[in-house]
Amino acid sequence: MTLDRRMVGPVFGALALAAVCTHASRAEETTVAALARTTHFHGIAVDRADPSRLFLATHHGFYVVASDGKPTRVSQGRDDYMGFTPHPSDPRLLYASGHPAGGGNLGFMASNDGGRTWTKLSDGVGGPVDFHQMDVSKAEPSVIYGAYGELQRSLDGGRTWVRVAPVPEGLIALAASARNRDTVYAATQRGLLISRDAGRGWMPAHPARQPATSVYTAADGTILAFILGAGLMRAAEDRLDWQVVTGPVGRLAMLHLAGSPADPNLLYAVTMHTDTRVQSVQVSRDGGRSWNVLGGKGPQ
Repeated sequence: MTLDRRMVGPVFGALALAAVCTHASRAEETTVAALARTTHFHGIAVDRADPSRLFLATHHGFYVVASDGKPTRVSQGRDDYMGFTPHPSDPRLLYASGHPAGGGNLGFMASNDGGRTWTKLSDGVGGPVDFHQMDVSKAEPSVIYGAYGELQRSLDGGRTWVRVAPVPEGLIALAASARNRDTVYAATQRGLLISRDAGRGWMPAHPARQPATSVYTAADGTILAFILGAGLMRAAEDRLDWQVVTGPVGRLAMLHLAGSPADPNLLYAVTMHTDTRVQSVQVSRDGGRSWNVLGGKGPQ
């Protein structure tokens, strides 16, 4: 399968927020599809306290999505949550970064009430930071990675940070390993990379050199990555024995992935149509082999 080069520019344009996001109105809370027309989705996770619900970090606030696909903004304001990741074992704890609605940077923040209120834990190095890519180590949750010009790392749950090294060129997404606190993956414009020394050095994690638009690690040591022109790929971290789960999905790219801690076959993805740049949230109940629009009846 070869890469359709026409897909590359639109994908990266959207990832860089070239698409215009208008301010959300009350209509946004009817469906995820309506919300997608008024804002941009930056992160998704299953609520560990209630696996029937999703967390959705957006350009205009933080949302909870019910099992019927109805989103409700729970954050007190409409800050831009550019980076988002949940704690892998504490269902109360969420982490985020981004921009206040009035401008500037938020630094590294935490919420222990489901995203309703947020407290800044640290400015980060050279901050306040605006981590567009960040993840918590499932192997050792006190270890957190964030990208702000350079890769930064915290060993104490985000209270203090150190610079590690420049980020890989064309970085799109980060995922920390579930097996080793010093192992981290990077989805980049030049493919999927792996570092085994906390981000100081990188090597290919998959032989494809097409852009990888998302990467996700599950607690059981499974890694998922979406690669343009190849599709959704799955491997065991210990072996990196890649298999195709879903081939190229038409004109869709998967930008963010999330799995349910209660059901390994239940997966969610934030997708984007590469022509229209319209996003959607899709769900798979068979481990990623087939996908449907959340709250809808069929694929986008």
